[in-house]
Amino acid sequence: MKLTRTLPVVVALIAQPTMGLAQDADALPTFAEIGFILNTFMFLVAGFLVFFMAAGFAMLEAGLVRSKNVTMQLTKNIALFALSAIAYYLVGYNLMYPGDGWSMDGLLGAFSTTSLENVGLEGSEPDLTYASVGSDFFFQLMFCAATASIVSGALAERIKLWPFLAFVVVLTAFIYPIQASWKWGGGFLDGMGFQDFAGSTVVHSVGGWAALAGALILGPRIGKYKDGRTVPFMGSNLPLATLGTFILWMGWFGFNGGSQLYMNTAGNVADISRIFANTNTAAAGGAVAALILTQLLYKKVDLTMVLNGSLAGLVSITAEPLTPSLGAATLIGAVGGIIVVFAVPFLDKLKIDDVVGAIPVHLMAGIWGTIAVTFTNGDASLGTQLYAIAVVGVFVFTVSSVIWFILKSTTGIRVSEEDEVMGLDMAELGMEAYPEFKN
Repeated sequence: MKLTRTLPVVVALIAQPTMGLAQDADALPTFAEIGFILNTFMFLVAGFLVFFMAAGFAMLEAGLVRSKNVTMQLTKNIALFALSAIAYYLVGYNLMYPGDGWSMDGLLGAFSTTSLENVGLEGSEPDLTYASVGSDFFFQLMFCAATASIVSGALAERIKLWPFLAFVVVLTAFIYPIQASWKWGGGFLDGMGFQDFAGSTVVHSVGGWAALAGALILGPRIGKYKDGRTVPFMGSNLPLATLGTFILWMGWFGFNGGSQLYMNTAGNVADISRIFANTNTAAAGGAVAALILTQLLYKKVDLTMVLNGSLAGLVSITAEPLTPSLGAATLIGAVGGIIVVFAVPFLDKLKIDDVVGAIPVHLMAGIWGTIAVTFTNGDASLGTQLYAIAVVGVFVFTVSSVIWFILKSTTGIRVSEEDEVMGLDMAELGMEAYPEFKN
């Protein structure tokens, strides 16, 4: 009875504004404009989710370094994000997305500064099949900054602040955008059919290669390797590291989901939902694999391995979060977690000191994730995937090594032994994160 009485009223309320709008059809957005609005909105929402990953990196790193170096890690993280934003605006974005303005076709993008549409689109001719330039720039910037954050954690506790930030500028203005243009900007790797949906190689392994080059040139922390054994340096705040991991896990939904690039049809929205689910279960697979494996190997669960296991699962699924089933995504993430458990002690045997496990998580799991695309995506070729991994790896590692060597030969990149023992908080910054406690 209530429904029959209410229905005519509802219909009348709906019809009234509709009839008014019908008199002014020009005021109604077209289907293309609605798609433009939805795509732009998706980029903005996904972008601020990925932005929050900057907080995740900062908390994870602050928790895994010793208390005498926490302020330095926090300073590096906020400074690298700010510098990345400016460098990517000035040079990086158009190097990465040159459109028809390649400096060298398929290899080197355009050297020009980013510009946005006019206010209110007055006089602009936006591509209504896509999204606003501002939203795309904002979204892509977050990926660029995440790459720099990867390097920060690996080189913690012994690198000088300003040389590190100088490297960040080069990384975010040139190294990252150039190689990203080869895939996402329509360059030669994209033309070959290379598949990397959200950046297991383009973002994560790039950060890993740059970190590896820096770690080799910088050398390990004092006392880390002594008499043929590895001395564990315990992190200052595991609750903080766990919080950072959960923040990164949450931000990854924007990282992978936004990489669908379109939210203008029911099919695209369904795919975004599928990406969210696969991203989540891959992280779970990585965490559970590390949980079980550390119990079996060490007779006790290692929380830091479980944290990095979940992140490795996320990195592993990033190259292809759409096509796997939930089961396949879980297994892909689990392999990432297993890689971390074995890769961390392997690097220690090589005396490569990676404070937070960034190289196993982002480089090694990134390589695995790029290869794993071939298991679920019929458009992917193993040969092409391996070729792209090699090309990007050689480029990033070589150029990063040159930059690190130049910095080492000029300004120096490592703090003095005295400053390292004292801690970079007091030596470089003159302030402590936890002044009531001493480590």
